[in-house]
Amino acid sequence: MQELLQVTNITAGYGDGPAILDGASLTVEPGKVHCIIGPNGAGKSTLMKSICGMLKIRKGDVILKGKRLNGMRPDQILREGICFVPQERALFAKMTVRENLRMGGFILDGQKELYRRVDEILERFPMLKEKADQHAGTMSGGQQQTLAMARTLIIKPSIVMLDEPSLGLAPKVIQEMFDIMKMMSADGITVLLVEQNALMGLKNSDWGVVLDLGRTLFQGPAKDILADPRIRELYLGGKKAAA
Repeated sequence: MQELLQVTNITAGYGDGPAILDGASLTVEPGKVHCIIGPNGAGKSTLMKSICGMLKIRKGDVILKGKRLNGMRPDQILREGICFVPQERALFAKMTVRENLRMGGFILDGQKELYRRVDEILERFPMLKEKADQHAGTMSGGQQQTLAMARTLIIKPSIVMLDEPSLGLAPKVIQEMFDIMKMMSADGITVLLVEQNALMGLKNSDWGVVLDLGRTLFQGPAKDILADPRIRELYLGGKKAAA
């Protein structure tokens, strides 16, 4: 199967500071859930920010459907079909759920189409429909994360990138977030996530990527990473955690 996104040996960092990524690579296939794991400081979030144009790529290439994205602005990359949900979710706290969903479609032409898509999302997520006129900042963490993920669907993206979607959420709510990712995948949307809960992330993914010290150490089927005793010992808490 042809890759949807190919990241090849990229080097990137913040401002004029040292490189956080130093030769990171990534292969993303269409319609699958991909999980990036690694210790703190490995460059996981930096990799996502580099892909979506928030950070300048110093070396290497990011290719989406054969098109080189290097040097493009975040809004241009969004128009190419890559949505990014950062750790802080980036919701408009004083806007309603409905208004936040509309903001997700700012690149669309015509209000009629935008409103139609917002209504589609509200029908698909009953909780959001129930709270459509509630300010986003008054909702629970899990509800806000659901809104942030649902908002990406407004533009019908090719790839949704999620940075630590489970951060600060209760276990039951975390599984709901992974269920939404599986729903996206079933709809043909590719999911790329950074997940500190590496074991759960891999168990709910098709493909895994191990990143450490700014380099890709291994990538392959998630089940193979879970079964690898070396990776299990270093990144998944040993044999007991991976059982």
